[in-house]
Amino acid sequence: MEKWWEQYKVDVPDGQSGDWRVEKFSVSEEEASFQNMRASFSFSCRGQHIYAGDYTRLCRGNTTVMSDVPSEIRDHLGAIQNSKGNVLIVGLGLGMVADACLRKSEVEHLTVVELSPDVIHLVGDHLTEKFGDRVDVIQSDIFDWKPPKGVRYDLAWFDIWDDLCGDNVEGMSKLKRRFGRRADWKGCWGEDVCRRANREWKRQEREMEYWRR
Repeated sequence: MEKWWEQYKVDVPDGQSGDWRVEKFSVSEEEASFQNMRASFSFSCRGQHIYAGDYTRLCRGNTTVMSDVPSEIRDHLGAIQNSKGNVLIVGLGLGMVADACLRKSEVEHLTVVELSPDVIHLVGDHLTEKFGDRVDVIQSDIFDWKPPKGVRYDLAWFDIWDDLCGDNVEGMSKLKRRFGRRADWKGCWGEDVCRRANREWKRQEREMEYWRR
């Protein structure tokens, strides 16, 4: 029986361009068991359960930026499920979100804005070959890029951060304000986690201030 996440796994081929590479990797039952035990006891890893199987990851140097393991797919389900009409995806990654959206009949056209030309070469070219003129991949910094005059998006999804931390909130808020009148549904990868980290930091600051008195 197919597991729920298998429908979202990517079919991007292995390759390397500059510091970036796409590669397949496998997780054994033993490795999955160890990771899940670690996740059960670690706040920072909570919810990051994994299952044995074959996956794909996008790396920059020795850093894994994205993979199609179930926990990462789950982070993007809101955007995928709400996508329809004209869609804007910011941050290409493995193309998992873009691919899943484009496989929906409700999505008429999708625009991807990606900063790295290497990622576009590895992943974006694969998407355009697969979906043709239903997708446009644009190489630009989203903070500089301006959508065509008069164009509106039914959904805008922002995923340009390598990891989750409170420092990301400023950029998230800026993008959501900038596209406030351009998109009906807007979201950022991991925004709840980042805002929660900021609240926790402020709570600790208040406690330290109290004990300094």
